[in-house]
Amino acid sequence: MDPRHSAQDVLRCDVCDTPVPPLHCDFCQTNLCKACVGEHMLDFSKKHQLVPFQDRGSTPNYPNCSEHVKELCKVYCEQCDVSVCIYCLSTQNHQNHNLVDILSIIERKMKHLQRDLEELDKFIHPKYKEIASNIPVQKAELSKNSQKLTTAIDKQGEVWHREIDTIITNLKSNVEEMESKHLPFLNKQENEITRSISEIEQTIAELKKLLDSNDVSLVSTYRSRIDEFRRLPPKLKVSLPNFTPQKINTEQLDKQFGLLSPFSITTEEYGYSLKTSEAGSSPLKPLLDEPRIISTIQTQDKYLKSVTCYSDEEIWMCYSNKIMHLYNLRGELVKSVQTKSGNVSHDIAVTKSGDLVYTDYEDRTVNIVKNTQIQTVIRLQGWIPWGICSTSFGDLLVVMNSDDEKQSKVVRYFGSTEKQSIQYDDKGQPLYSFGNIKYISENRNLDICVSDYRASAVVVVNQTGKLRFTYTGPPSTTKRLFDPYGITTDSQGRILTADINNHCIHILDQDGQFLRYIDNCHLQFPWGLCVDTRDNLFVAEYLTGKVKEIQYYM
Repeated sequence: MDPRHSAQDVLRCDVCDTPVPPLHCDFCQTNLCKACVGEHMLDFSKKHQLVPFQDRGSTPNYPNCSEHVKELCKVYCEQCDVSVCIYCLSTQNHQNHNLVDILSIIERKMKHLQRDLEELDKFIHPKYKEIASNIPVQKAELSKNSQKLTTAIDKQGEVWHREIDTIITNLKSNVEEMESKHLPFLNKQENEITRSISEIEQTIAELKKLLDSNDVSLVSTYRSRIDEFRRLPPKLKVSLPNFTPQKINTEQLDKQFGLLSPFSITTEEYGYSLKTSEAGSSPLKPLLDEPRIISTIQTQDKYLKSVTCYSDEEIWMCYSNKIMHLYNLRGELVKSVQTKSGNVSHDIAVTKSGDLVYTDYEDRTVNIVKNTQIQTVIRLQGWIPWGICSTSFGDLLVVMNSDDEKQSKVVRYFGSTEKQSIQYDDKGQPLYSFGNIKYISENRNLDICVSDYRASAVVVVNQTGKLRFTYTGPPSTTKRLFDPYGITTDSQGRILTADINNHCIHILDQDGQFLRYIDNCHLQFPWGLCVDTRDNLFVAEYLTGKVKEIQYYM
């Protein structure tokens, strides 16, 4: 065994192995004895900061400014999402921006790292292991069932003797073929889960390393993969075939010998939500007592309707006209796209691959913008598309009304293929009103959330289309009738919807409980909503043409 890795060994100099090094370089994360200090400090390619070993980690390692390379960045601009030095502050680029001590940002980031680590280590990783452990059980059941089928076929074959030998051989072959087709699905999922477990374990190790580091550059560039890992792999729901013996009829030997039901494989999503009681020391992000405006984007046009995040720095917007605009957070117009038909776009979304999709209710189409080309992916007959969103699995959810406005439904598409239609509850009653203004969003637990203006309600169903709850406003309120328009969800599973005529936002938890209003940010006819990966809320004001970026969590 290498003595440097012995559990009984003491700390050593990282250069020469001398025990109990008295010094530590905070910038290089290196333990040093006195003899090795000189050589270490002569490495002028790096910054160094020597401290007594017991004081290691006490020196902030500020990053160098990208514009003024010799200056250290000790301030962070929240609007531009960038660290800045004292010379940057003297320019006009960050005038009137929200500037904070970079160490407070790192402290917030460290808390986020700790939450990610705890959720991965205590909940997500064990859940993956649990799912993986079920695969061998399914394999055993598959083998056992195949043997059971073979035995039943043999028993029936003894009755039928030679004249049915050919039938027996064919059915055995079918069983073997089913098993050979079924097994790759299980093997494939096992391999994918094993790979994900490996990535999670690697992420856990990296997070632990970051939490022990004081390297501001490394920590500030951390990008969380927690949302990716929260999406648990689908559970294979196997419908195993059965063998059904029949009475002998010599005129119909093939049919009378027995029917082997076809095998089938479907997927059942686990869904994943972390309850506060489960999280222990890693609760949901608390809400601010007073939400605050971080920045305001003044667009070129009024009658602003929908917004969707292209990235944390750029926002797509659509208006009551044929043009859709992409703005950055500095209020600069980056790109404009005209609808294919020249009609008004009603709603917009960004797919997992980063493409813009929009609904054209006059043309009854859903269209996707790829670079400079616009393709029609869905063309409806007898239905008009309204709200649209892209799901965590890459599907499109479209809420639509019939031409006669007597029916409404939500349809899930993969590409141009319809996969699911959601229209009625368990009692056969319509889930949605027959009005035209509806918007849609998928929550992190895969619930489907629809804001239904005519019904004055938010209707939430689970991924199978079963009604979970209907929200019609808080139990007691002095405000006017609830008028929901835009709707979105955040990384904590909260549901946010714009109450356009009450000039406020409602925040609900994922079970439909009212949490609070955002009514202190001088909102005027809020219509469209979206959140970025940092859970900053973007609110589109219909009449002013403004998009306000709001922080509502701590």
